[in-house]
Amino acid sequence: MNILVINAGSSSLKYQLMNPDTGDVTAKGLCERIGLDGRLTHKVPASGKKVEKDIPMPTHKEAIEAVMAILVDPQDGVIKSVDEIDAVGHRVLHGGDKFVESCIIDEACKQAIRDCIPLGPLHNPANLMGIEACEKAMPGKPQVAVFDTAFHMTMPPKAYRYAIPTKYYTEDHLRRYGFHGTSHRFVSKRCIELMGGVENAHRVIVCHLGNGSSLSAVKDGKCQDTSMGLSPLAGVPMGTRAGDIDTCVAQFIMNKYNMSADDCLTMLNKKSGVLALSDGVSSDFRDLDAAAEKGNEAAQLALDKFAYEVRKYIGSYAAALGGLDCLVFTAGVGENSASMRARICEGLEFLGVKLDPEKNNTRGKEAIISADDSKVTVWVIPTNEELMIAQDTAALVNAAK
Repeated sequence: MNILVINAGSSSLKYQLMNPDTGDVTAKGLCERIGLDGRLTHKVPASGKKVEKDIPMPTHKEAIEAVMAILVDPQDGVIKSVDEIDAVGHRVLHGGDKFVESCIIDEACKQAIRDCIPLGPLHNPANLMGIEACEKAMPGKPQVAVFDTAFHMTMPPKAYRYAIPTKYYTEDHLRRYGFHGTSHRFVSKRCIELMGGVENAHRVIVCHLGNGSSLSAVKDGKCQDTSMGLSPLAGVPMGTRAGDIDTCVAQFIMNKYNMSADDCLTMLNKKSGVLALSDGVSSDFRDLDAAAEKGNEAAQLALDKFAYEVRKYIGSYAAALGGLDCLVFTAGVGENSASMRARICEGLEFLGVKLDPEKNNTRGKEAIISADDSKVTVWVIPTNEELMIAQDTAALVNAAK
């Protein structure tokens, strides 16, 4: 079965053509500068082939058409006809509280995604454009929406409600939603499989750590709490996002510097986090490591602050879960930075977390990194959101036959 996975942004579109059963990626690529001049980068993993083309892409429609054309191209393509694509899976950022799982896209689904635009104003419109472009390019082809928020919809009210007047929840749907849900679901599910069943992975904390970072507390495979909130701004400090912050800080800055709410949010989303803590050294943790090794105190502070806040969340989630069986690291920093994993776990011995320094010296592959006598099993499990989207798409399409 061939599933085309689409992740549409406001001016870009990522794609992968893959087999949901084996996880093999036949082709993948990126359309950039949509609405400007347009550029396509296409890769075929099996042969190592890479093709780059400048193609006019005034809208997402032209971007999808470019993807279809390169996939069936006699020289650079991997299939003979678009008919060989069985279905399309779309990453959709925000499903609000309307979607607890993935769904086959119909008019009602598209309207629900539109209804969630106030909650996801930057991403949901782009996700819709990707869906509608695929509908025009491949009429009648089954399409599935996989929501970033869906996995977190099992949180109880005590975890997702904000302590603000009820009308803002009932009328405006303001609550904790959480993000990176597809990654958290894939990784927690894989952890349970690797541990031989939920009885051995009853209480799991997943640390999705990258330029954007979030944690989730998972009990018996169901999310109980997560660090991001109404938006991806909440939680631990990130590459350029501030994370949790006293709202009066925003009020003070807005009043003193005559800053609008939108400008203040831009600052908190794009000019804060470890980039700000490091005094502008970088939002990339590899650059921060290099600078800290040379004695840059601001870079060291950024690394220490990040590790400290992640450690605090792990402690609070262990309390919420009533203990901890497995701690899992994933995403760019989580999978590849042994030093950051060690920083985070230092001080968690009271929870039963004990790293093995030699086992921890690993990058980007599934591995147990805890010591043999650690009460908590600590894992590195690479995430694969595209595979999760492909598997959901295949399952829903097959069930509908």
